[in-house]
Amino acid sequence: MSHTTTDEPVRKASGATVPVLAFAGIAVAVMQTLLVPVIKDLPQLLDTTPSNATWVMTSTLLSGAVATPIMGRLGDLFGKRRMLIVSLSVMVVGALISAFSDALIPVIVGRTLQGFAMGAIPLGIGLMRDMLPRERLGSAMALMSSSIGVGGGLALPAAALVAQHTDWHALFYGAAGLGVLAIVLTLLVVPESPLRAKGSFDFPGALGLAAGLVLFLLPITKGSDWGWASGTTLGLFAAAAVVLLLWGLMELRVAAPLVDLRTTVRREVLLTNLASIMVGVSFYVISLVLPQLLQLPSETGYGLGQSMVVAGLCVAPLGLTMMFTAPVYARLSARYGPRTTLIMGLLIIGIGYAGGLGLMSAAWQTVVTSVLIGAGIGLAYSSLPALIIGAVPASETGAANGLNTLMRSIGTSVSSAVIGMVLANTANDVGGVALPTMQGFRVSFLIATGAVVIGLALAFFLPRRTTGAGVTQLRASSEEEANLARAEQALTGQAPLGVAGERPHGFHGRVLAADGAPVARAKVTLIDRHGRQAGATLSGGDGGYALAVPARGAYVLAARAAGHGPLAHAAVHDGDRPVDLDLSLPGETVPA
Repeated sequence: MSHTTTDEPVRKASGATVPVLAFAGIAVAVMQTLLVPVIKDLPQLLDTTPSNATWVMTSTLLSGAVATPIMGRLGDLFGKRRMLIVSLSVMVVGALISAFSDALIPVIVGRTLQGFAMGAIPLGIGLMRDMLPRERLGSAMALMSSSIGVGGGLALPAAALVAQHTDWHALFYGAAGLGVLAIVLTLLVVPESPLRAKGSFDFPGALGLAAGLVLFLLPITKGSDWGWASGTTLGLFAAAAVVLLLWGLMELRVAAPLVDLRTTVRREVLLTNLASIMVGVSFYVISLVLPQLLQLPSETGYGLGQSMVVAGLCVAPLGLTMMFTAPVYARLSARYGPRTTLIMGLLIIGIGYAGGLGLMSAAWQTVVTSVLIGAGIGLAYSSLPALIIGAVPASETGAANGLNTLMRSIGTSVSSAVIGMVLANTANDVGGVALPTMQGFRVSFLIATGAVVIGLALAFFLPRRTTGAGVTQLRASSEEEANLARAEQALTGQAPLGVAGERPHGFHGRVLAADGAPVARAKVTLIDRHGRQAGATLSGGDGGYALAVPARGAYVLAARAAGHGPLAHAAVHDGDRPVDLDLSLPGETVPA
């Protein structure tokens, strides 16, 4: 979780930085769907039961959920680029372990290590936030956020081609090769961010989160085998509730928590995170269902009898459409706002799944379903970071986005476990082979549709905002309002003041209205990384302001003036020279 965020680049990024970071995100996201083309064969390949085989998929998603906040916090402490390379290296090791094994447990161990690389997604977003100018940040973050789905979607045809023509272990060799390429490109192209958070790593928090998620997902996967009312199933659910509750209480008391749960108390953050879980659930259902439906023999009466490669190509539009919706999202969000684009995305996903219930009798119909759902997920995924950034103070955007990525990972983990359980329990035994049934596919689509409906209900309760992307203008929350109120007291001499027109060793510039006109007598307050006021001033007649800084580091400049909405802008001072920074106040916010 990042505690030092910025909207101004602290180190120049080359034109290749964003594509390389997006490629790293796609490489680790490939792990989510790498084995989908052979999922129906896993019980035979690993000599185990269908319910046990689902853990080959679920373990990857589960470790990804745990890795997201862990790698984010380690990146803040020791360097985001360094931890990105560590994540990719762990993925390569996990791929090689799975490549050399035919037994269930070693493959699960390898898959768990592969999933741990999912921490690369928030690390990539953090590097973009530290290096890119504001005008490029929105579209870059949308691309990085969508890479989860893009990688998962594009992996299906590629993995199917490999699995159909070679031994299934070649999938892992290919994954290891992708990881090595991503490491090399990152070392060559991506600079390290100089920003570092203070504090220590919350090791008990990491253990508590991992234990709670495992205790929750294990009975979901095995409940039908053990019995849903059995003591083991109910006991594990109860243990999960207790562990996660105690973990949450502990995180609230820790000075530098693994997951900053304090950000969840804001309505916008809570609703966005809950909606994120629903988007995560809906994304993974199609990845599990359509390839199996397409590959089942037509003799079943409902299978479409396609090869692995054709099945992969039919589902490939899921990832391709997500990739192409990133620039579309940027335009829609700029005009209508991320809340509207999230609602649009969820509606499109819902239409895709509802229509898909009646479009399961031909391969071309699955392509239509993939295109629709891919477009909806692309819009929804791209909207989430902007919604979070627009809902919290600039100093909390890293922690809030890390928590949001965790919620999405939990959604995909739950989806994998639940859909795997549904398909295993509705399967028919044909000659000792468990074949999924049409009933199982339809129930899975209904579960996804239900998740979308819940997500829509949550999204409609998000407050309306007048700005679009939420990246260029970060509105102040109640905490910043309090800081601005304290600035009035600071003007009597409580804090070091800058005098408008002078250029102290700190920040200077002009306070401007939305139309570019200067704003006189605007209150500008300097807040350090610990949330303490470090200075305050009033803008002059030409809108000019100047504030000295006590030391180099990350700061938030909070500005407010009558007739304008408040603004909170994060920036970094390297201590070497004054920073020229204009502050553009938004218009008055529209009440939710």
